[in-house]
Amino acid sequence: MKKVMLVLAALCFLGLPLTSFAGEGPMSLPDGSNAGAVKHNKEGIDHWGLGHYDVALKHFQAASKADSSIAQTHFNEAISLDKLGRHGEATMHFKAAKKHAGGNKAILDSPILNGHLGH
Repeated sequence: MKKVMLVLAALCFLGLPLTSFAGEGPMSLPDGSNAGAVKHNKEGIDHWGLGHYDVALKHFQAASKADSSIAQTHFNEAISLDKLGRHGEATMHFKAAKKHAGGNKAILDSPILNGHLGH
């Protein structure tokens, strides 16, 4: 019985998204960002906090659409995609977040970003 429980625990552990271990959540946008992007990003953060990762993703996507040059919107999309098990798409957005990071250490040193990008 102990072996069965150990195997089940290991399977549950392997099924968790990377964000479960990194403890990373969505980021706020920099001061002076596009107002539409800020609005959707805030709504995405609210839904993220409630565990509504699919709804949060839609808001983060709208924020990116409003201004695709903001690294934090791509990062937020990526962690939402990770939570939803869409790791290939998450990796693409982590790459975009890194590209637009402009020296932002919270993004560049992110364990989940670097885990997806293999650094």
